[in-house]
Amino acid sequence: MSTILVVDDDLNTREGVARALRGDYRVLTAADAEQGIAALSSESVDLVLTDLRMPGRDGLSLLKDVITGWPTIPVILFSAYGSVESAVEAMKNGAFDFLTKPINLDHLELVIKRTLRQKNLERQNAALRSRLAGRSAMDRMIGESPALAQVRERIEQAAPTPATVLIQGSSGTGKELVARAIHALSPRADKPFVAVHCAALSSSLLESELFGHVKGAFTGADEDRKGRFELADGGTLFLDEISEIEPSVQVKLLRVLETRMVEPVGSATPIPVDIRLVAATNRDLRAWVDAGKFREDLYFRLNVVDINLPPLSARQGDIPLLCNAFIQEFNPQLGKQILGMTPELAAALGAYAWPGNVRELRNTVEKMMVLTHNDRLTLDDLPTAIRQASGTAPAASAPVAEKPVGPTVSVAPTAHGVAPDLDADRLRQVLAECRHNRTAAAKVLGISVRTLYRRLKEFGLE
Repeated sequence: MSTILVVDDDLNTREGVARALRGDYRVLTAADAEQGIAALSSESVDLVLTDLRMPGRDGLSLLKDVITGWPTIPVILFSAYGSVESAVEAMKNGAFDFLTKPINLDHLELVIKRTLRQKNLERQNAALRSRLAGRSAMDRMIGESPALAQVRERIEQAAPTPATVLIQGSSGTGKELVARAIHALSPRADKPFVAVHCAALSSSLLESELFGHVKGAFTGADEDRKGRFELADGGTLFLDEISEIEPSVQVKLLRVLETRMVEPVGSATPIPVDIRLVAATNRDLRAWVDAGKFREDLYFRLNVVDINLPPLSARQGDIPLLCNAFIQEFNPQLGKQILGMTPELAAALGAYAWPGNVRELRNTVEKMMVLTHNDRLTLDDLPTAIRQASGTAPAASAPVAEKPVGPTVSVAPTAHGVAPDLDADRLRQVLAECRHNRTAAAKVLGISVRTLYRRLKEFGLE
């Protein structure tokens, strides 16, 4: 049964309309705009009927509040002072319809039925668009391997629920793509998807970014600013590289997840938020907890549903499919008409380990397409470093690897989240292939530019 809110300062009109509608609808009443807002805040309402002229805030003011705070709820205004000008202004401001007093109850019933029917169709269309967007997001997860099929199944199980999701996988495996698919297939699909890359921000900046701040909270805080939690209200908040956040921020994040309230920096007034949290990390977060570098209670809050993404080396059969998809994507962007690739190139791509995973493969395909003079990618187009690593470089042209000078650097996982196979030789190779463009090299390696600079310093390659 639909719920209708009737707002009118005139008791006789208010109760008369309510009596006429009860039986077919659940009816709430309010004597002014403030009472109407209070009812909307505490009840589930499908339609608002409000008088135009009321003491204090009028019906147009209430209409604007409804459109801002509850944009899916239609509003019908009525007034004893009906005029063309009033009706035009009401409709311009977003009213669904405008009626004059005295109210013809039969006509009101027809208008209500038409309004609710149209809104129901709009909701059905929105739900259909959400499902199509969800399918589109899933279609972007290219591949037919059993490992990827398991990931898809997990997404479809988790998406319709409000459960927090933890995505774990190496850099470049598509964690944000999975997060967006979860959002697109969820009931929150028509609400915001807000992403935060935690490793890119210092502890103080991350706290302000997540929770917001009030004017004067710190030097440079010239005005109030909403945090990402507030911006994602009603939708999904994606926290990437969550293992990199400092303990002080971990504590505040845990409290928000427990209370669903945020306190902006410099404020003691909590603000309620309604978000679905999806977090991601390229670490084994359980091992990070055991090492004392991540709070166990926060880990359990995050790890309600876990999705582990396989590296590209575990789904080599998907490499040709991915390459063909990337060729189709880049052809119009680069003004090319590449038809595909040779079997020799496909074999070489399958023999390479792809430490940068899908991201590295995508960048490699783009690079080959930019530099090729053919209508089909061949083994000659493959970057030298990948040809050597895959064992497909010609023997005569294979250079002798230069022994790095200085002590060997440990390649165990570091506190900065670098993949274990990132040693000085690998870093030199990628930098050479990218012509020492450090931003491009960081993309190929699946790490942040800040982390790349840090590793250059550690290896003495600055």
